[in-house]
Amino acid sequence: MRVAYICADPGIPVFGTKGASVHVQEVIKGMLQKGLDVTLFAQRLGGEPPEELKQISVCVLPTLPNSSSKERALAALEANTQIEKILMEEGKFDLIYERYSLWSHAGMSFAKKHGCVGILEVNAPLIEEQKKHRELPLEEEAQAVAESVFANADAMIAVSPGVKRYLETFEKAKEKVHVIANGVALSRFAKAAADNSQRLSQFVEQDEMKIPTIGFLGTLKPWHGVSILVQAWAILRQRGYHARLLIVGDGPQYQVLNDEIEQLGLLEHVHFTGAVAPDSVPEWLAKMDIAVAPYPSMEQFYFSPLKIYEYMAAGLPIIATQVGHLDSVIDNGYNGVLIAPDDPSKMADGIEEIFTDPVKAQQLGQNARFTAEQYHSWLSVVERILAIAHSCRSKKS
Repeated sequence: MRVAYICADPGIPVFGTKGASVHVQEVIKGMLQKGLDVTLFAQRLGGEPPEELKQISVCVLPTLPNSSSKERALAALEANTQIEKILMEEGKFDLIYERYSLWSHAGMSFAKKHGCVGILEVNAPLIEEQKKHRELPLEEEAQAVAESVFANADAMIAVSPGVKRYLETFEKAKEKVHVIANGVALSRFAKAAADNSQRLSQFVEQDEMKIPTIGFLGTLKPWHGVSILVQAWAILRQRGYHARLLIVGDGPQYQVLNDEIEQLGLLEHVHFTGAVAPDSVPEWLAKMDIAVAPYPSMEQFYFSPLKIYEYMAAGLPIIATQVGHLDSVIDNGYNGVLIAPDDPSKMADGIEEIFTDPVKAQQLGQNARFTAEQYHSWLSVVERILAIAHSCRSKKS
């Protein structure tokens, strides 16, 4: 099967370190494992491809101006015609797999015109997200693009129930949407899981967690709730726990968080790694004793939290806030602990519960790894995508 994977979003460096970048890379790796011939069409590369992707064909899409958001949007809309021409020049495809972006409709339009299967992956309600957190020029045009791609797609992949609910507010998306959450590369985290299992066993033997490290993995943005984690950590320090904080990732909130920790007088006890390559993530997770996903409460929670699946794969005890559908990801008390959002004191209580019970910490870590192995491999994600593609192909013929 010949596949065109399209990522026309200039905010996603496909060979970069962001969660979205990891998602692109891992889906393509899974497709290659299943024997597919993949050509990647991307707006932004963001560096050299990882070793497993060095042999795939890559087409760089037309460069967009780095000026005003309106000019950029207009250029992206105009680029659709050229993108369709590029697809035509690359030859016949059996499957067009496109990551939904605000201004790109070329992939689904091409699939519709040429009779190949078109699958649209939707990771967020982009129009609403852009309006709330950034700037959305040409809103009517963005809405028209959404209506077009949702109508032309044979099937749509939503990464969470929240995204599915959003998509089904569009009449032409109904009956097309399948929920497939993010996955994790299990083999990549095997050593981290083994290291963490050994350390958690030592804690059980010692009957205490000496100078534990609380960890966070992700982009430092307001909707990831890292400030709440910082406050919870400060409470634990006040309670006499000599815990360290490890923050793996970078983002626009770095300076705010650094200043907050400095004001608390705790800078010497925190480590900010900055942005790290996806291949380096496991070694950082192997330095954590407890991993936290401190999402704040929000009206529409649509994330498929990659960090939680990676915490699971690394065999870590997990603390997560009970927002959105996370109670279907974390089985409270089995493979993690769910706590109320926006409450540093309750978060501190949840972490303290693990600090004081090494046996529980060990069981949570073991069960988290088992959950990842059973349900969350990237290969299983790709297998579900391909099953949908084959079903669409059968309907066409």
